[in-house]
Amino acid sequence: MTEYKIEIPEGINIQDLFGNYDSNVRAVEKLTGTEMTLRDGALILKGKDPDLAMRIVGRLINALSLEPGMDPQRLNYIIEMEANGKEFDEKAASRDIICYTHTGRPLRPKTQAQKDYVDNIRNTDMVFGIGPAGTGKTYLACAMAINAYKNKEIERIILTRPAVEAGERLGFLPGDMQEKVDPYLRPLYDALYDVLGIDAAAKLREKGVIEVVPLAYMRGRTLDNAFIILDEAQNTTREQMKMFLTRMGFNSKVVVTGDITQIDLPSGTVSGLKEARKVLTGVEGIRFNYFTEVDVVRHELVKRIIKAYESYDTANRVRTNTSKGNKVSSR
Repeated sequence: MTEYKIEIPEGINIQDLFGNYDSNVRAVEKLTGTEMTLRDGALILKGKDPDLAMRIVGRLINALSLEPGMDPQRLNYIIEMEANGKEFDEKAASRDIICYTHTGRPLRPKTQAQKDYVDNIRNTDMVFGIGPAGTGKTYLACAMAINAYKNKEIERIILTRPAVEAGERLGFLPGDMQEKVDPYLRPLYDALYDVLGIDAAAKLREKGVIEVVPLAYMRGRTLDNAFIILDEAQNTTREQMKMFLTRMGFNSKVVVTGDITQIDLPSGTVSGLKEARKVLTGVEGIRFNYFTEVDVVRHELVKRIIKAYESYDTANRVRTNTSKGNKVSSR
């Protein structure tokens, strides 16, 4: 059996490349059917698909030369992109520091879809980010909004989402207005706190620089010099979506995020996000970014759960269509 050899460049941490208990190497071996061993500072490969294994290892080495450390998300993304023949300009992504968190951690795009999303937010006034949970849609939008404020590009940040669980009838809930809406806006607070820190975010809210409000309270406003984020947009009605999009004023940016596979609206109600995608695709000045389970940056199980549900839904659609076809043909 032919052996292939990859020289490991100086400066590459072997532990980062191999992973704890050689977990990184084992993942590549499992996918490619290739056996890999370390010999005299080089990686020796032999087996079923050494070419793919060499390409993946080459990407891993290149990634580690740009930024040390190889967490499971980064590893799996690199493997999936190479296995599917897709490109990811990690060099450009590694240089693209959106901002620093309050702990000093740099925020960068972690996938090609995230990089495209961030670039579109920079260069376009209205951007839609559509995809499953855990792909960074809301988090990156909040980071971009905070960066825009720090750079004095806008004067205020407005975050909103539909309180669909309460049917927007917040008056029936106990407490003052803030106490009524806070549970529905908590994910937006989490993103702000992670980037700014709790104290800094609270001060900006007190000054009115940051507003976190339910979608129902956006009606009638014109929002100039603002960065406006609509989260969970799949749960807007068509009327709410149109109302929100037309709040945009001069020198403002709008980012709309949502997951069209998790619509909580009553049966028969048209999702404003699904309709907006049909109506606005191709309109000048608007960009749509789509994320998939490959872009999930949470625990690996999240990606597997999303894939499992997609497979289940696809199988159900096939069974439903087949059933309908049989009924028609039997008449």
